Amino acid sequence: MNEKLTIGKLADTSGVNLETIRFYERKGILVQPKKQGAFRHYPNEYITRIKFIKRSQELGFTLSETKELLDLKIKNHAKCSDVLSRTEAKINEINEKIKDLKKMKKSLEGLATCCVDESQPLSDCPILDCFLTKKERK
Repeated sequence: MNEKLTIGKLADTSGVNLETIRFYERKGILVQPKKQGAFRHYPNEYITRIKFIKRSQELGFTLSETKELLDLKIKNHAKCSDVLSRTEAKINEINEKIKDLKKMKKSLEGLATCCVDESQPLSDCPILDCFLTKKERK
């Protein structure tokens, strides 16, 4: 594809909206090209770059972490191990989130068993009572 990409064409081809591209430019993850006449023409490799950004976000990487990954690709001295260490760190982060979510789920399941009479007035709801701290309970 050697067509000159305006921001609209880049957005359509990449599967994002215009504001996403502008956001990436503000965050420094995409460099806004200089105007050529009335329009800015984006390089074709931005399509791949945007798809990389979206996929890395789907995998749980933040925009900042994604920028680091993209910057590694540009550096001559970067190694696969640099990406691997970031990937392993993300795996550990996800495992911690899973543990936290399991704790939250278990707590909520415990709260759900407190409700024995669904017709009780909200003021007597044992679930809401459990949300209050000891100081706030009557």
